[in-house]
Amino acid sequence: MKPTLQTVADRVGVSRSTVSNAYSRPDQLSPELREKIFEAARDLGYSGPNPTARSLRSGRAGAIGVLFTTALSIAFTDPYAVQFLRGLAEVAEDNRTGLLLVPLRDDDQGALEAVRNAAVDGFVVYCVPGWYQAMEAAWARGLPVVNSDRFGSLFVGIDEVASTRAAGEHLMRLGHRRVAIVADYISPDRRTGEVTVPSVEELGSYVSRERLTGYRDAFADAGLPWSDVITISAAGNSREHGAAAAAHALDRSPRPTAVVATTDLLALGVLDALAARDLRPGRDVSVIGFDDIPDAAQAHMTTVRQPAHERGRIAGRLLLDPPDDPARRRVVLPTELIVRASTGPAYTGSI
Repeated sequence: MKPTLQTVADRVGVSRSTVSNAYSRPDQLSPELREKIFEAARDLGYSGPNPTARSLRSGRAGAIGVLFTTALSIAFTDPYAVQFLRGLAEVAEDNRTGLLLVPLRDDDQGALEAVRNAAVDGFVVYCVPGWYQAMEAAWARGLPVVNSDRFGSLFVGIDEVASTRAAGEHLMRLGHRRVAIVADYISPDRRTGEVTVPSVEELGSYVSRERLTGYRDAFADAGLPWSDVITISAAGNSREHGAAAAAHALDRSPRPTAVVATTDLLALGVLDALAARDLRPGRDVSVIGFDDIPDAAQAHMTTVRQPAHERGRIAGRLLLDPPDDPARRRVVLPTELIVRASTGPAYTGSI
């Protein structure tokens, strides 16, 4: 028969709880007794307490679930995601807790089951639209959920509207009135191409809705109607998708004098599309991104800086040790408009 905790206890002549303490509470035993227990366990072929049973007894799974709406590879390739996860992992490590990455690429039954069955102590949500059924499943678990939009009791994020409003005001001061916006999650089918967004408030993605609202408000204050702004849907958040989306704006006549993107990866794709057409950023077409990942600085790209690493750390602390004061459970981090060479006065020459 398969050896058990009791088998080891009988061999050593101690109680079951003493053997259990050797694995889970080593400070309760002398080093000599612990080694005697481990030696007996090795002889019997006992590998230790069942982790699932242990989590049931302790009430803790020892893991944080991280919900993604994109392919799992994004967690290791998207520079902003990498910084966010690094901060989260540091806090998890300090608390002897692991991370369980749960990709929700398709909001289907498989995604629901993944969330319902995840052995975690709570969820940190990374860029998941509120309409996803998987989010309802996460709330239904009754576990702590740290979100980056305004819903829920645990929040860490930024003032998205104010951030892009500052970027839009920068463009307006430079004289730009032909503007295109490249964003993901603004088309229900996530296709690439020009779309009509008559009402920003109706967008389902919190981040896209808030960032477009900031630009819309800045443009309106300068007398630029939202109906005159070109909105381009990107099929995903990557340089390739950004370049493909930018083509729909740059090949128009008249061409926009400025293209803003809701992420740096999309904006870097816009720069690639400019280079393919021998256009100069900041001279022929101004470009603004969002996040300030390392590649943005290398490309001399104007962008909005947000603290990805610190955001991840705070998310971990909120989940594992939520403050008693409800006001401290909602953290708004600062952002900064970083002006570089990719923006300049509106081009007035022939196109």
